Amino acid sequence: MNIEDYREFCLSLGEDVEEKLPFTAFQYASGVLVFYVQGHMFSFFDCDHFSIITLKCQPERIGELKAEHGCIGKPFNLSPRYWIGVDASTAPDDLLRELTRNSYQIVKTKYK
Repeated sequence: MNIEDYREFCLSLGEDVEEKLPFTAFQYASGVLVFYVQGHMFSFFDCDHFSIITLKCQPERIGELKAEHGCIGKPFNLSPRYWIGVDASTAPDDLLRELTRNSYQIVKTKYK
């Protein structure tokens, strides 16, 4: 999935989804695009290097997902206990959509 298709997918998850570039003051993170639901992030990636998408995930699923899918690894700059990194260039589109929808639901449910 390319960057524009992924962005459109994230925005389609609900009317409560917002996108921001919150780290513009930081030289190495100025291109990080973050998607939020109810003020909390559920997905982010670097627009300048669309390679790893960081997503929230249930801790009990992470080990299994990593074992089954080579495209899943460590998240960028967040706890690997609650977050995963997904290689955008090798992840099947349906898996990326499912994991992103899951991340959105986790965050939306937690912060009702």
